[in-house]
Amino acid sequence: MKQMAAGEFKAKCLEAMAEVAKTGQPLLVTKRGEPFVEIGPPRQAKKGKKNSFIGRLEGVIEIVGDPDDLIKLVFPLEDYDMLK
Repeated sequence: MKQMAAGEFKAKCLEAMAEVAKTGQPLLVTKRGEPFVEIGPPRQAKKGKKNSFIGRLEGVIEIVGDPDDLIKLVFPLEDYDMLK
C-alpha cells in the first residue's frame, strides 16, 4: 500500500485521488508518521456491482411468479368486515 504524509496529501489531493480511482489501490495518509486515514476506491467500483439495491441482489435472489400477486387481496373485499 502506498503511503503519503498528510501535508503532501493536502498539496496533491486531487492527483492522489485520481491515482487511487485509476489503479484501485488504496492510499494510506500518515500524520507525524502514524496512520491517519486510508483512501480507497468506491465500494461499487471494487465489486463491479450496480448502485441500486435491487441491482446489488442480482444473482443472489430470484423473483418467482407474478409481482402483482404481492398487492392483490388474499380474501374478497367483502370478507374484510374489520376494515369497515
